[in-house]
Amino acid sequence: MRALVLEKKGELSLREIALPQDVGPDDVRIAIHTVGVCGSDVHYYTHGAIGSYIVRQPMVLGHEASGTIVEVGANVANLKVGDRVCMEPGVPNLSSRATKLGIYNVDPDVRFWATPPVHGVLAPYAVHPAAFTYKLPDNVSFAEGAMVEPFAIGMQAAARARIVPGDVAVVVGCGPIGIMIALAALAGGCSKVLISDFSAPKLAIAAQYPGIVPVNIGEQSLVDAVRSATDSWGADIVFEASGSPKAFANLFDIVRPGGAVVLVGLPVEAVELNVPAAISKEVRIETVFRYANIFDRALQLIGSGKVDLKPLITGTYDFSESIKAFERAAQGKPQDVKLQILLTGEKG
Repeated sequence: MRALVLEKKGELSLREIALPQDVGPDDVRIAIHTVGVCGSDVHYYTHGAIGSYIVRQPMVLGHEASGTIVEVGANVANLKVGDRVCMEPGVPNLSSRATKLGIYNVDPDVRFWATPPVHGVLAPYAVHPAAFTYKLPDNVSFAEGAMVEPFAIGMQAAARARIVPGDVAVVVGCGPIGIMIALAALAGGCSKVLISDFSAPKLAIAAQYPGIVPVNIGEQSLVDAVRSATDSWGADIVFEASGSPKAFANLFDIVRPGGAVVLVGLPVEAVELNVPAAISKEVRIETVFRYANIFDRALQLIGSGKVDLKPLITGTYDFSESIKAFERAAQGKPQDVKLQILLTGEKG
């Protein structure tokens, strides 16, 4: 079938490629409707690798997806043909120790869409386990369904933070994941969330949401902003979502004594961490890698209307324009948060 294929670093093509389509007894076959363009997809396109995951052969991109079930396996009872769904893109080894501990996101054997050597879903159809496929509420669009995956990362971060109602949080980095974290933190009980960045357009998008306070660190010190917002006490929780090595320099200056720092952004290289500063405040440090046991809750929050992700969709492309969508994403335009690709009507 026709798919968007990353041939090698810097080279994309829309072409025919053979993809697995056999539906097992516990699987469903999905006609893909909407796929979001994720930063990791773009990074594979521009750099050819993320850490130890290296593109060594052509790979179909895309892992933030929604669609309609067109076939179900013999054992599938909770889904049917015609159901509108979104899909959790990581499938773990259900017998692994990590899965049995409930932390399947760190299962070494997990197979995650568009992570070498596993193909993604920027193609007309995909086969996926029913256990990792979720029916969309009637009031949730395909576009919103394709946003559940990145929002699940924000939900994972909020869960790791152990938010207490009324907490004040800071999110460092106002990219798509940073905004998702801020929204998840508010939904989890934070009274307000300061979000920092150099990008005025992105901060303006985040500021549309009540409870999110933008801080342009090109104009104001984040340390000063946090001190002003907390009577110099510090934030209860600091989420690092930028992945920038520079952001780690003052993390422990903005968190309160006994507070928490949650590391979400993934630096390309090792970074320095001020351990004495963390110890002197007895700061709890948490880390986030994807998500586990949270996808359905992320979807429920969107369906409830408590979290509105529609303002974050800043561009939509037809499947035939997929390469153009990735070229735009690679430019990193400051006004862009989430670009999506529609496959409606494509045949494969």
